[in-house]
Amino acid sequence: MGFFDKLKLSRLKEGLTKTRESIRENISRITQGRTDIDEEFLEELENILIAADVGVETTLSIVDRITEKAEKETYHSEDELNGMLMRVMEEMLLDTSESHPVDFDAALPAKPYVILIVGVNGVGKTTSIAKLAHNYNKAGKRVIIAAADTFRAAAVQQLQIWADRAGVPMVSQGQNADPASVVFDAVSSAAAKGADVVLVDTAGRLHNKAHLMEELAKIMRVAKKKVPDAPHEVLLVLDGTTGQNAVSQAKEFTKCVNVTGLIVTKLDGTAKGGIVLSISRELGLPVKYIGVGEKIDDLQIFDRGKFVGALLGK
Repeated sequence: MGFFDKLKLSRLKEGLTKTRESIRENISRITQGRTDIDEEFLEELENILIAADVGVETTLSIVDRITEKAEKETYHSEDELNGMLMRVMEEMLLDTSESHPVDFDAALPAKPYVILIVGVNGVGKTTSIAKLAHNYNKAGKRVIIAAADTFRAAAVQQLQIWADRAGVPMVSQGQNADPASVVFDAVSSAAAKGADVVLVDTAGRLHNKAHLMEELAKIMRVAKKKVPDAPHEVLLVLDGTTGQNAVSQAKEFTKCVNVTGLIVTKLDGTAKGGIVLSISRELGLPVKYIGVGEKIDDLQIFDRGKFVGALLGK
C-alpha cells in the first residue's frame, strides 16, 4: 500500500471514529462476562446496530446468522464471543454483488462524459462537485463545471469559489438564468475544447416539488442535443448524518430521476456511518463516493471492504 493509499485509509478510519467507537463500546458492554447468547443479548445487539443506522434488514440478517452460529458453537470466553460477533458482522456487511467504480484516472467510456449531480439543499452537493472536479483534474482529465443551480441565492458564487479551488473552469449565466441553457453552453464548450468531463450542478429544492423534476428532465433533454447519450451518470448526494431520512429522500428522487449512483457526505461527524451500507442494500444502488472530511481531497471512491474494516475497527 502506497503512502497516499495509507493516507486515504487513515482519513476513512478517522471519519468513522464515532460510529466505530459506538458499535465496539456497546458490543463490549453486552459481551462483558458472557460466554453465551440469549434473547436479551440479541435484542440489545439489534438496538446497537440500528442505532448506528446499519438498517433493519441488514441488522436482522446479522442477528439471524449469529443465532445460527450460537446454536452450533460454544464460547469459552468473552473474547471468543466478541470475535465471533465481529466476524459475522464483517461477513454480512461484505455480502453483496455491488460493483465498485473505477479510479479517476481510468479511461472514460464517452467524451465529454456528462455527470449530473442531484440532491436537496444542504447535503454537500456543491462541495462534492468541487471534490469530484479536483480528483478528475488531478488524474489528468480536463473538467468543466456547469452552474445550473440558478435559483438559489449565491449558489453560483459559492460554486465559483470551489471551482477555483479545484482549478477547473466553470460555465455560468448568473442567478435566475435558464438552467438548461447553462448546461447546453457547458456541454457545447466541452465538446469544442475537447474536455473529458462535465459536472452539472442542479437546483436542490425539496424532492416533492414537481417543478424541480421537470427542470431536471429538461436539462437531460438539452444535454442530449450535443451528446446523444448524455447524461452518462446521475449521482444523488445524500447527507450521512440524516440517517434513515437519507434513504427516504433517495427513494423520492429515484421515482423521478434515473439515479445511477450515490455520494454519501459528512461521514466525519456522525455516529450513524452504517447508513452507507443500509442505503446501498435498501435501494439497490451503488454508493460510488463518500465524503470523509471538509478538505477538497476528502472525497473517496467507496471501497466496501475498507469501509467495513474501518467501521468495525479491523
